[in-house]
Amino acid sequence: MQQRTLGKSSLSVSAIGLGCMSMSNVYGKGDEAESIAVVQRALDLGVNFLDSSDAYGFGQNEELLAKALRGRRERAVLATKFGNLRNPDGTPGVNGRPEYVAQACDASLKRLGVETIDLYYQHRVDPSVPIEDTVGAMGRLVESGKVRFLGLSEAAPATVRRAHAVHPIAALQSEFSLLYRVEAEETLPTLRELGIGFVAYSPLGRSLLTASTKTAADIPADDRRRDHPRFHGENLQKNLDLVKPLLDMAQQKGCTPGQLALAWLLARGRDIVPIPGTKRTARLEENAAAADVSLTLAEVAALQDAVPAGAAAGLRYPAGMMKAVYI
Repeated sequence: MQQRTLGKSSLSVSAIGLGCMSMSNVYGKGDEAESIAVVQRALDLGVNFLDSSDAYGFGQNEELLAKALRGRRERAVLATKFGNLRNPDGTPGVNGRPEYVAQACDASLKRLGVETIDLYYQHRVDPSVPIEDTVGAMGRLVESGKVRFLGLSEAAPATVRRAHAVHPIAALQSEFSLLYRVEAEETLPTLRELGIGFVAYSPLGRSLLTASTKTAADIPADDRRRDHPRFHGENLQKNLDLVKPLLDMAQQKGCTPGQLALAWLLARGRDIVPIPGTKRTARLEENAAAADVSLTLAEVAALQDAVPAGAAAGLRYPAGMMKAVYI
């Protein structure tokens, strides 16, 4: 597995990472034993970059990783996040208060069963707390040895600049795929100027770029994607029509559509690391093999021309959740 370095940090991660959210009953019910097997198989394949959050399964995801990494901790680059909450009424909430940063980190360390988190992200920016205060508290975690490097998730360029001025940021995590890339591409110039890596979540468009979802009926009833506008009515059909050229090129190159979508991201720059999520071994192995798919500059451009930026139908999240991203 190829390796990439996150920003100016010393974190050497696999070119393809593993997003662990789906292991916590988000896209249908997960199976703990199977998920543990997926994590361990990832490490065997050289996929060492594991992405979690205290919000996934309300801590269950971190506890699952603790079991999967028992005796294997040194083989993993472990990332987790804080600050993405649920209010008592079920609506989304955030908390970036300095005192909470320390509390959240201690709780994650305990659930993960580790002494140090390799990469610690603020999961969502708290607009009620100056980013300087939140990142200042995160920096103190580095000073105390509880965290090695810092990251932000879904922060806009101006916020990234302010945060980086307080303490070096190693990586920004945001959604980035051939379908949904407007905000990511707006952010990349700032990241490259500052020497910050880009960790791309949902790099497969939440399945739209894999050809595995053809109708709304393919999405289980307990799958959160049913709430996402991109899968609703005409939006879904428009998006499926939009990615047809991807299917044709994948067939010509002898790879899967999902592998081609990941290869496109890898070809956009060595500072980009996609973290496709899965809870299935077969999908993990397919995604990992995408690192071996090479694209020419002409092929990269052809894909971008076929799926223009901003052409995707439907918001990235339900309207209420969009208020918490890119701020």
